[in-house]
Amino acid sequence: MRVLLTGGAGYIGSHVAVVLADAGHGVAIVDDLSGVSAVALDRIREVARQDIPFLQADIRDEDTLLRFVEGTGPFDAIVHLAGAKSVAESVADPLRYYDVNVGGAVSLIRVARQAGIAQIVFSSSATVYSDGAPMPVSEDAATGLDQASPYGTSKRIVEKLLADVARADTALRTVSLRYFNPVGAHPSGRIGEDPLGEAQNLMPVVARAATRGGAVSVYGVDYPTPDGTAQRDYVHVMDLAHAHLAAIEHAPQGSTTYNIGTGTPVSVLELVDAFERASGRSIPRTDAPRRPGDLPVSFADPSKARRELGWVATRTIDEACIDYWRWQQANPAGYRS
Repeated sequence: MRVLLTGGAGYIGSHVAVVLADAGHGVAIVDDLSGVSAVALDRIREVARQDIPFLQADIRDEDTLLRFVEGTGPFDAIVHLAGAKSVAESVADPLRYYDVNVGGAVSLIRVARQAGIAQIVFSSSATVYSDGAPMPVSEDAATGLDQASPYGTSKRIVEKLLADVARADTALRTVSLRYFNPVGAHPSGRIGEDPLGEAQNLMPVVARAATRGGAVSVYGVDYPTPDGTAQRDYVHVMDLAHAHLAAIEHAPQGSTTYNIGTGTPVSVLELVDAFERASGRSIPRTDAPRRPGDLPVSFADPSKARRELGWVATRTIDEACIDYWRWQQANPAGYRS
């Protein structure tokens, strides 16, 4: 198959690209490079051992995107990963998030229909679930458009948009993958997470502390969990990439959604302990107040993906930390090393 990746130079997109290439599929990438170094493309081609066509463009530029698709294709499927992704930034600038995330999806769907592309796999998020959903959370748990952040709301709007378009056009198949917490890196150490500026997610914060020294702030130590710290479902980015492969190859007709997680919660302290084992370094922690909006526990029921796609997360949090530490050591300043 021929697959177009939007946002394919980013953390998740780069791993999806190499997994698809390893499975024998042809890959092309569209990315505006607003949040990642162009060096990532060289690394993707190196690891994938494939001459991957690339377009630097905003997917809202429909004319440019359509010319690339028609000149590089034909394509069988799109994996749509492009978009703005900071919860905090979305609260401060909601208009940008609706413009980029929802507007970008509308443009992409129009191009897909003009080019006759019959499948779209969308990078969604567990943030679409309403607060108070029972754990582990399944795909039929309550969602809504009144999420805690415009980021989460934009993801849910795009899910609904894809479902409505697939209902109106029975030739189109759409899949929304609700990610939980991606971690880890490619085992080669050549591609990985490269956050610009201050890291927002826990693992890069812990990795930088192990590399440069300093303590990790633990936001909330009085949650109703075994060690008092918040629990999350950390899924290895390679398992996550394989979920996209499974969606492309096995998803049913129509529009479907799947949780992509391990089904096993890991606490903040457990993750820090795992990274200490991986790095062989002591990582100090400091207690900090809870952050507004943080849930005590969030983890997936991934059984639907297992039943319908044959996908199961197989890598542990220890493996994720080992792979991330290998990436961090080889690339202490990310792709700018």
